[in-house]
Amino acid sequence: MKNLVPSYSIGQFMNQPESRTQFEITSFETMHEPDIEDVHKHLFYEILWTDAGRSNHSIDYKEYVLTPRSLFFISPGQIHYFEEWHRLRGGSLLFTEDFFLLRQQKSDTLFELSFLDNFYANPCLELSKRDFTDIRHTIDLLFTEQRRDDASDVILQSLLHVLVAQIQRCVDARAEESISKKYLVLFKHFKRLLDEHFLDGWTSGDYADALHITQHHLNLVVKRLSGATTTEVIRSRSLLEAKRYLTFSDLSVTEVASMLGFFDSSYFAKLFRLEEGLSPLEFKKQMSEKYRKL
Repeated sequence: MKNLVPSYSIGQFMNQPESRTQFEITSFETMHEPDIEDVHKHLFYEILWTDAGRSNHSIDYKEYVLTPRSLFFISPGQIHYFEEWHRLRGGSLLFTEDFFLLRQQKSDTLFELSFLDNFYANPCLELSKRDFTDIRHTIDLLFTEQRRDDASDVILQSLLHVLVAQIQRCVDARAEESISKKYLVLFKHFKRLLDEHFLDGWTSGDYADALHITQHHLNLVVKRLSGATTTEVIRSRSLLEAKRYLTFSDLSVTEVASMLGFFDSSYFAKLFRLEEGLSPLEFKKQMSEKYRKL
Protein backbone atom coordinates (compact mmCIF):
# COMPACT_ATOMS: atom_id res chain seq x y z
CA MET A 1 0.00 0.00 0.00
CA LYS A 2 1.35 3.42 -0.86
CA ASN A 3 2.21 6.02 1.76
CA LEU A 4 -0.74 8.38 1.85
CA VAL A 5 1.06 11.00 3.93
CA PRO A 6 4.82 11.47 4.47
CA SER A 7 6.61 9.99 7.49
CA TYR A 8 9.39 12.12 8.93
CA SER A 9 12.51 11.40 10.94
CA ILE A 10 13.72 13.76 13.67
CA GLY A 11 16.35 15.15 11.31
CA GLN A 12 13.75 16.02 8.68
CA PHE A 13 11.58 17.59 11.36
CA MET A 14 14.55 19.80 12.37
CA ASN A 15 15.25 20.77 8.72
CA GLN A 16 18.35 18.54 8.71
CA PRO A 17 17.20 15.70 6.42
CA GLU A 18 20.62 14.02 6.36
CA SER A 19 20.91 13.95 10.15
CA ARG A 20 20.39 10.60 11.86
CA THR A 21 19.87 12.15 15.27
CA GLN A 22 17.71 10.16 17.66
CA PHE A 23 17.07 12.88 20.22
CA GLU A 24 16.28 16.59 20.07
CA ILE A 25 14.74 19.16 22.35
CA THR A 26 13.70 22.60 21.16
CA SER A 27 11.56 25.55 22.20
CA PHE A 28 8.80 26.96 20.03
CA GLU A 29 10.28 30.43 20.41
CA THR A 30 13.62 29.51 18.82
CA MET A 31 12.83 26.66 16.44
CA HIS A 32 12.57 27.26 12.71
CA GLU A 33 9.33 26.19 11.07
CA PRO A 34 9.94 22.64 9.82
CA ASP A 35 9.97 22.10 6.06
CA ILE A 36 7.36 19.35 6.20
CA GLU A 37 3.85 18.71 4.95
CA ASP A 38 1.15 20.00 7.30
CA VAL A 39 -0.39 16.53 7.57
CA HIS A 40 2.24 13.91 8.38
CA LYS A 41 3.39 10.93 10.44
CA HIS A 42 6.35 10.64 12.78
CA LEU A 43 9.00 7.93 12.91
CA PHE A 44 9.66 8.99 16.50
CA TYR A 45 7.91 9.94 19.74
CA GLU A 46 7.18 13.57 20.54
CA ILE A 47 6.26 15.20 23.83
CA LEU A 48 5.09 18.80 23.55
CA TRP A 49 4.68 21.12 26.51
CA THR A 50 2.84 24.44 26.68
CA ASP A 51 4.02 27.26 28.95
CA ALA A 52 1.60 29.83 27.60
CA GLY A 53 -0.89 30.31 24.77
CA ARG A 54 -2.88 27.57 23.14
CA SER A 55 -2.77 25.35 20.08
CA ASN A 56 -5.06 22.92 18.29
CA HIS A 57 -3.88 19.50 17.16
CA SER A 58 -5.49 16.67 15.25
CA ILE A 59 -4.45 13.02 15.57
CA ASP A 60 -6.19 10.51 13.32
CA TYR A 61 -9.27 12.74 12.96
CA LYS A 62 -9.63 13.55 16.66
CA GLU A 63 -9.05 17.17 17.68
CA TYR A 64 -7.40 18.38 20.87
CA VAL A 65 -6.68 21.76 22.46
CA LEU A 66 -3.43 22.41 24.33
CA THR A 67 -3.62 25.01 27.07
CA PRO A 68 -0.98 26.34 29.49
CA ARG A 69 0.60 23.73 31.82
CA SER A 70 -0.27 20.86 29.52
CA LEU A 71 1.60 18.06 27.75
CA PHE A 72 0.75 16.42 24.45
CA PHE A 73 1.99 13.03 23.24
CA ILE A 74 2.43 11.92 19.63
CA SER A 75 3.51 8.36 18.79
CA PRO A 76 4.95 6.88 15.58
CA GLY A 77 2.46 6.06 12.84
CA GLN A 78 -0.26 8.48 13.90
CA ILE A 79 -1.44 11.03 11.34
CA HIS A 80 -0.83 14.39 12.93
CA TYR A 81 -1.88 17.90 11.97
CA PHE A 82 -0.82 20.99 13.94
CA GLU A 83 -3.91 23.05 13.15
CA GLU A 84 -3.33 26.42 14.73
CA TRP A 85 -1.69 28.19 17.64
CA HIS A 86 -2.11 31.48 19.48
CA ARG A 87 0.75 33.17 21.33
CA LEU A 88 2.25 29.79 21.96
CA ARG A 89 5.24 29.33 24.25
CA GLY A 90 6.66 25.95 25.16
CA GLY A 91 8.57 23.36 23.24
CA SER A 92 8.98 19.88 21.91
CA LEU A 93 11.04 16.85 22.89
CA LEU A 94 11.64 14.23 20.19
CA PHE A 95 13.18 10.80 20.63
CA THR A 96 13.28 7.42 18.91
CA GLU A 97 12.54 4.04 20.42
CA ASP A 98 16.20 3.07 19.94
CA PHE A 99 17.38 6.09 21.91
CA PHE A 100 14.98 5.39 24.76
CA LEU A 101 16.07 1.74 24.96
CA LEU A 102 19.79 2.45 24.62
CA ARG A 103 21.69 0.21 27.06
CA GLN A 104 18.40 -1.00 28.57
CA GLN A 105 18.14 -4.66 29.46
CA LYS A 106 14.33 -4.70 29.22
CA SER A 107 13.07 -4.20 25.67
CA ASP A 108 9.52 -3.56 26.95
CA THR A 109 10.44 -0.52 29.06
CA LEU A 110 8.85 1.87 26.58
CA PHE A 111 5.65 -0.16 26.36
CA GLU A 112 5.24 0.11 30.14
CA LEU A 113 4.43 3.82 29.73
CA SER A 114 0.68 4.06 29.46
CA PHE A 115 0.62 7.54 27.92
CA LEU A 116 2.63 6.56 24.82
CA ASP A 117 1.33 4.33 22.00
CA ASN A 118 -2.07 4.74 23.59
CA PHE A 119 -4.88 4.86 21.07
CA TYR A 120 -7.71 4.95 23.61
CA ALA A 121 -6.73 7.72 26.02
CA ASN A 122 -6.57 11.47 25.61
CA PRO A 123 -3.03 12.37 24.45
CA CYS A 124 -3.33 15.74 26.17
CA LEU A 125 -2.47 15.91 29.87
CA GLU A 126 -3.25 19.03 31.90
CA LEU A 127 -1.07 19.36 35.01
CA SER A 128 -1.23 21.06 38.37
CA LYS A 129 1.14 23.98 38.92
CA ARG A 130 3.35 21.86 41.17
CA ASP A 131 3.60 18.90 38.78
CA PHE A 132 4.23 21.14 35.78
CA THR A 133 6.99 22.97 37.67
CA ASP A 134 8.70 19.67 38.50
CA ILE A 135 8.47 18.48 34.89
CA ARG A 136 9.70 21.82 33.52
CA HIS A 137 12.72 21.57 35.82
CA THR A 138 13.67 18.24 34.22
CA ILE A 139 13.08 19.71 30.76
CA ASP A 140 15.45 22.56 31.64
CA LEU A 141 18.08 20.01 32.70
CA LEU A 142 17.70 18.33 29.31
CA PHE A 143 18.17 21.68 27.57
CA THR A 144 21.27 22.40 29.65
CA GLU A 145 22.84 19.02 28.89
CA GLN A 146 22.10 19.18 25.16
CA ARG A 147 23.74 22.61 24.87
CA ARG A 148 27.03 21.43 26.36
CA ASP A 149 29.93 20.90 23.95
CA ASP A 150 30.47 17.53 25.61
CA ALA A 151 26.78 16.57 25.79
CA SER A 152 26.36 12.93 26.80
CA ASP A 153 23.74 10.58 25.34
CA VAL A 154 23.90 8.62 28.59
CA ILE A 155 22.94 11.67 30.64
CA LEU A 156 20.30 12.77 28.13
CA GLN A 157 18.74 9.32 28.14
CA SER A 158 18.81 9.19 31.95
CA LEU A 159 17.08 12.57 32.19
CA LEU A 160 14.54 11.43 29.58
CA HIS A 161 13.77 8.42 31.75
CA VAL A 162 13.30 10.70 34.77
CA LEU A 163 10.94 12.89 32.74
CA VAL A 164 8.72 10.05 31.54
CA ALA A 165 8.66 8.60 35.08
CA GLN A 166 7.41 11.96 36.37
CA ILE A 167 4.73 12.03 33.67
CA GLN A 168 3.69 8.45 34.40
CA ARG A 169 3.33 9.32 38.09
CA CYS A 170 0.94 12.14 37.16
CA VAL A 171 -1.03 9.81 34.89
CA ASP A 172 -1.22 7.11 37.57
CA ALA A 173 -2.42 9.60 40.19
CA ARG A 174 -5.45 10.36 38.02
CA ALA A 175 -6.30 6.80 37.10
CA GLU A 176 -9.43 5.39 38.68
CA GLU A 177 -7.75 1.99 38.94
CA SER A 178 -4.26 0.73 38.27
CA ILE A 179 -3.41 -1.18 35.12
CA SER A 180 -1.06 -4.13 35.22
CA LYS A 181 2.20 -3.44 33.36
CA LYS A 182 1.99 -6.99 32.05
CA TYR A 183 -1.43 -6.26 30.51
CA LEU A 184 -0.22 -2.93 29.12
CA VAL A 185 2.82 -4.45 27.44
CA LEU A 186 0.79 -7.31 26.00
CA PHE A 187 -1.81 -4.91 24.63
CA LYS A 188 0.86 -2.81 22.91
CA HIS A 189 2.46 -5.88 21.37
CA PHE A 190 -0.98 -6.78 20.05
CA LYS A 191 -1.38 -3.27 18.62
CA ARG A 192 2.00 -3.47 16.90
CA LEU A 193 1.08 -6.83 15.35
CA LEU A 194 -2.27 -5.38 14.32
CA ASP A 195 -0.59 -2.54 12.43
CA GLU A 196 1.52 -5.12 10.60
CA HIS A 197 -1.20 -7.66 9.77
CA PHE A 198 -4.64 -6.00 9.70
CA LEU A 199 -4.63 -6.31 5.90
CA ASP A 200 -3.86 -10.03 6.07
CA GLY A 201 -7.26 -10.98 7.42
CA TRP A 202 -5.93 -12.17 10.77
CA THR A 203 -8.56 -13.13 13.32
CA SER A 204 -8.35 -12.67 17.09
CA GLY A 205 -7.20 -16.29 17.25
CA ASP A 206 -4.30 -15.55 14.88
CA TYR A 207 -3.12 -12.67 17.05
CA ALA A 208 -3.43 -14.78 20.18
CA ASP A 209 -1.33 -17.51 18.59
CA ALA A 210 1.35 -14.99 17.56
CA LEU A 211 1.46 -13.69 21.15
CA HIS A 212 1.55 -17.25 22.58
CA ILE A 213 -1.57 -16.76 24.69
CA THR A 214 -5.14 -18.01 24.52
CA GLN A 215 -7.80 -16.11 22.60
CA HIS A 216 -9.75 -15.69 25.84
CA HIS A 217 -6.77 -14.08 27.59
CA LEU A 218 -6.15 -11.72 24.68
CA ASN A 219 -9.76 -10.61 24.69
CA LEU A 220 -9.59 -10.08 28.46
CA VAL A 221 -6.52 -7.83 28.12
CA VAL A 222 -7.88 -5.89 25.14
CA LYS A 223 -11.24 -5.34 26.84
CA ARG A 224 -9.50 -4.15 30.00
CA LEU A 225 -7.33 -1.63 28.17
CA SER A 226 -9.65 -0.40 25.43
CA GLY A 227 -13.18 -1.23 26.56
CA ALA A 228 -13.70 -3.07 23.27
CA THR A 229 -13.39 -6.68 22.19
CA THR A 230 -10.42 -7.88 20.17
CA THR A 231 -12.65 -8.24 17.09
CA GLU A 232 -13.91 -4.67 17.51
CA VAL A 233 -10.37 -3.31 17.79
CA ILE A 234 -9.32 -5.23 14.65
CA ARG A 235 -12.30 -3.82 12.79
CA SER A 236 -11.60 -0.28 14.04
CA ARG A 237 -8.03 -0.51 12.73
CA SER A 238 -9.34 -1.40 9.28
CA LEU A 239 -11.85 1.43 9.41
CA LEU A 240 -9.09 3.87 10.42
CA GLU A 241 -7.17 2.87 7.30
CA ALA A 242 -10.36 3.28 5.31
CA LYS A 243 -10.71 6.83 6.63
CA ARG A 244 -7.13 7.58 5.63
CA TYR A 245 -7.68 6.30 2.08
CA LEU A 246 -11.00 8.07 1.73
CA THR A 247 -9.28 11.30 2.77
CA PHE A 248 -5.93 11.17 1.01
CA SER A 249 -6.51 9.06 -2.12
CA ASP A 250 -8.72 9.23 -5.18
CA LEU A 251 -9.97 5.67 -4.73
CA SER A 252 -13.73 5.16 -4.74
CA VAL A 253 -15.59 3.93 -1.67
CA THR A 254 -16.00 0.51 -3.31
CA GLU A 255 -12.27 0.32 -4.11
CA VAL A 256 -11.30 1.23 -0.55
CA ALA A 257 -13.73 -1.30 0.91
CA SER A 258 -12.43 -4.08 -1.36
CA MET A 259 -8.79 -3.26 -0.65
CA LEU A 260 -9.43 -3.62 3.09
CA GLY A 261 -11.26 -6.93 2.74
CA PHE A 262 -14.85 -5.63 2.81
CA PHE A 263 -16.14 -7.17 -0.41
CA ASP A 264 -19.74 -6.28 0.39
CA SER A 265 -19.68 -2.48 -0.01
CA SER A 266 -23.13 -2.07 1.59
CA TYR A 267 -21.91 -3.92 4.73
CA PHE A 268 -18.81 -1.72 4.77
CA ALA A 269 -20.97 1.42 4.49
CA LYS A 270 -23.15 0.22 7.37
CA LEU A 271 -20.15 -0.42 9.65
CA PHE A 272 -18.61 2.90 8.67
CA ARG A 273 -21.77 4.85 9.46
CA LEU A 274 -22.10 3.11 12.83
CA GLU A 275 -18.57 4.22 13.76
CA GLU A 276 -18.48 7.69 12.20
CA GLY A 277 -22.10 8.80 11.97
CA LEU A 278 -21.50 9.54 8.28
CA SER A 279 -21.57 7.49 5.12
CA PRO A 280 -18.14 6.78 3.57
CA LEU A 281 -18.97 9.14 0.71
CA GLU A 282 -19.99 11.96 3.06
CA PHE A 283 -16.82 11.40 5.09
CA LYS A 284 -14.66 11.43 1.95
CA LYS A 285 -16.14 14.74 0.83
CA GLN A 286 -15.77 16.44 4.22
CA MET A 287 -12.25 15.23 5.03
CA SER A 288 -10.89 15.74 1.52
CA GLU A 289 -12.06 19.35 1.64
CA LYS A 290 -10.45 19.82 5.05
CA TYR A 291 -7.10 18.08 4.65
CA ARG A 292 -6.28 17.97 0.94
CA LYS A 293 -6.56 21.71 0.52
CA LEU A 294 -3.63 22.21 2.94
